[in-house]
Amino acid sequence: MAGLLSLEGKKGLIVGIANGSSIAYGCAKVCRSAGATLAITYMNDKAKPHVLPLAQELSAPIILPLDVQNDAQMRAVFDAVATQFGRLDFLLHSIAFAPKDDLHGRVVDCSLDGFLKATDISCHSFIRMAKLAEPLMTQGGSLLTVSYYGAQKVVKHYNMMGPVKATLESAVRYMAAELGTKHIRVNAISPGTMNTRAASGIEHFDELMTQSEEKSPLHRQIDLNDVGNIAAFLVSDLAKNITGGVHYIDAGYEVMD
Repeated sequence: MAGLLSLEGKKGLIVGIANGSSIAYGCAKVCRSAGATLAITYMNDKAKPHVLPLAQELSAPIILPLDVQNDAQMRAVFDAVATQFGRLDFLLHSIAFAPKDDLHGRVVDCSLDGFLKATDISCHSFIRMAKLAEPLMTQGGSLLTVSYYGAQKVVKHYNMMGPVKATLESAVRYMAAELGTKHIRVNAISPGTMNTRAASGIEHFDELMTQSEEKSPLHRQIDLNDVGNIAAFLVSDLAKNITGGVHYIDAGYEVMD
């Protein structure tokens, strides 16, 4: 995809890289190869040694910590983007979290605190970032987040993250409607099952991987490049009239019963 489009001159912020198998890293890698200049965040000091070499490989001029529940860190990231980039052309939000006990139990048994924390980190953080990105997208822009099929259909063992991701997908639609007059597009990508750090928290994830390959029309797994290619397209000018959608990259799994 990088050979078919150009992100030359575009400035992007990538949030959610944890290691080399992160969806955010796959997206960042393709965007960088297409010419984008990237700001990269890492969650905390524990994550920094894993993210820093990747950010340096991507020649990121901005590398900063970002715990999305820390308002001061959030403001510092966007202040740095404003100071060093002068504007922001696209943002990728690729983070999700749920407390383990709540994630592994039934939806009807999840705690209020657990549900609120999962929603805050996995969904409302995207809304907060959009608010901070809006004044920096002076030439329009693209806001992109990451969802999963479990937001639309019941996926065994996905549990409370299903309602949380459904909230995220609904937010995408409303934000697209609100920001469209400023030529800011809002979309979600929905990759199929992938062996990422976030996915490792889901019980019986290997079963989901096997089922997705067997059930999908193409009978194969997707990889980081597949997701990165779609992300790069959606933040590019080629997708200037695409907004408010959830875009599946899952070998066709979502069309099957």
